[in-house]
Amino acid sequence: MSPGAVVLVSAAVAGLLALGVPALLRRLPEPVDDPPEISYAAVAGWAPLLPLAVAVSAVLAGLLAWRVEPARLMVALVPLTPVGVLLAYVDWRVRRLPKAPILVATAVGIGLLGAEWLWTRESATVLGALAGLVIARSTFWLLWRLVPHAMGFGDVRLAALVGLVLGRLGWEQLALGLWAGLAIFGVWGIGRALAQRSRTAMREPLAYGPFMILGMLIGVLAVSL
Repeated sequence: MSPGAVVLVSAAVAGLLALGVPALLRRLPEPVDDPPEISYAAVAGWAPLLPLAVAVSAVLAGLLAWRVEPARLMVALVPLTPVGVLLAYVDWRVRRLPKAPILVATAVGIGLLGAEWLWTRESATVLGALAGLVIARSTFWLLWRLVPHAMGFGDVRLAALVGLVLGRLGWEQLALGLWAGLAIFGVWGIGRALAQRSRTAMREPLAYGPFMILGMLIGVLAVSL
């Protein structure tokens, strides 16, 4: 398959998968221990969600397919694109990352990693991905313990998935992706506090998931630069 065809197919598949984002969001179990102010079903009803999810997923998947080698990585990255869009949107709206999509995506990623090892027998790749998962999750678990007002445990779960993806690509991508998410989040938090002219704004809970996903995207794209 030509590079152009890979880009088109990846964009089309991601766009089709993104059609299910609102329906999946409605089916997510609502948290019972600490329910958010807005329910998942309510944020799923936002009218622009469907076209935006389809467009953003298709564009991102096409961009990844254009930049990332080897092409077999798109087997994992294409389905992950609409999942990332869903997680970023939900966290931005309700400041909570739903558990189920993250755990399922991480489990599928580990399964695909095992299948890749059976095909290629590249043990270093598998170990790098698993090490990335452990390093990222451990790092954000520590941050969660030290500054619980800045992030929730959902961010710790998401860090495992981000570490798995970036660790598969290499140590530089792992470091860049994690650092980029933290740096952009820091700039956003400081800018928000300055705009509000409030010192206490820095202590208010913010949605970190979208920034972590953005950092992962930067790290993935950097694999070919």
